[in-house]
Amino acid sequence: MTDVPTKTLPSGDELPRLGFGTWDIGGETVKEGVRTALDAGYTHVDTAEGYKNEAEIGDVLAEYDRDEIFLTSKVLSKNLNYDSLIESCRDSLERLGTDYLDLYLIHWPNPAVSLRESLDAMATLHDEGLVKNVGVSNFSAYQLSCAHHISDVPIAVNQIEFHPWFQRPDLVEYCRETDTVVEAAAPLGRTEVFEDDVVQDLADQYDKNPAQIALKWAIERDIVALPKSSSPEHIRSNFDLFDWSIDDEDLAALDDRDRDHPVYDHPARDWSGDVYGINQ
Repeated sequence: MTDVPTKTLPSGDELPRLGFGTWDIGGETVKEGVRTALDAGYTHVDTAEGYKNEAEIGDVLAEYDRDEIFLTSKVLSKNLNYDSLIESCRDSLERLGTDYLDLYLIHWPNPAVSLRESLDAMATLHDEGLVKNVGVSNFSAYQLSCAHHISDVPIAVNQIEFHPWFQRPDLVEYCRETDTVVEAAAPLGRTEVFEDDVVQDLADQYDKNPAQIALKWAIERDIVALPKSSSPEHIRSNFDLFDWSIDDEDLAALDDRDRDHPVYDHPARDWSGDVYGINQ
């Protein structure tokens, strides 16, 4: 079994630098995907309350040794007041069939709810042993600095959109300065970066596919990559990253592909939807 390199969190827990993302996968498809990933060697599974697939993932996790799996979930932005956040975490644990989460994230910032209130709830969950590590997702450097300032528990992770076309150097640098691990959601740009000429050329040069090139580059840049796929073949090939390397000059060529082009983290959002919506 291939050993996946890890990042050490403030708690001392080891976070695998490759995980299986489950956004937009549900039903039997997500069950097959998680099972394929765990059998291929992944030990890191990322889900969320808003993905609406925690129960299916829990069914699969029951077939494996829970303590060998690093499990992440996230609380919706509409549930960030103290009581709702506690309830959301307990509901996620029940659906996932586990007594604890290795990592629990605020999925999106919600300016309509006090961040202090949300982080107080996170601290309660941590103190009760329901959550081993606390983090955030889709936070700017400003929002993250506020979280660090007021949280009683270290903010271990910021999960953000990150891929060759959207590299966010200032945010990534701030995370590094504050010992906040960067996790890459959509590390393949939802397949858009497959069309990049440099990615394609390097795939040919290294006899790999474009996804492997983009993922290997992220990991070499000290980013935790969370690719998602519903294809067993792609799930397995996305894991095939650890017995080969990309030359420094080729990594630098990928560094130069930044277009400041997000595929989902756009400044303007529709806050009125039922899942991510903020009440008026």
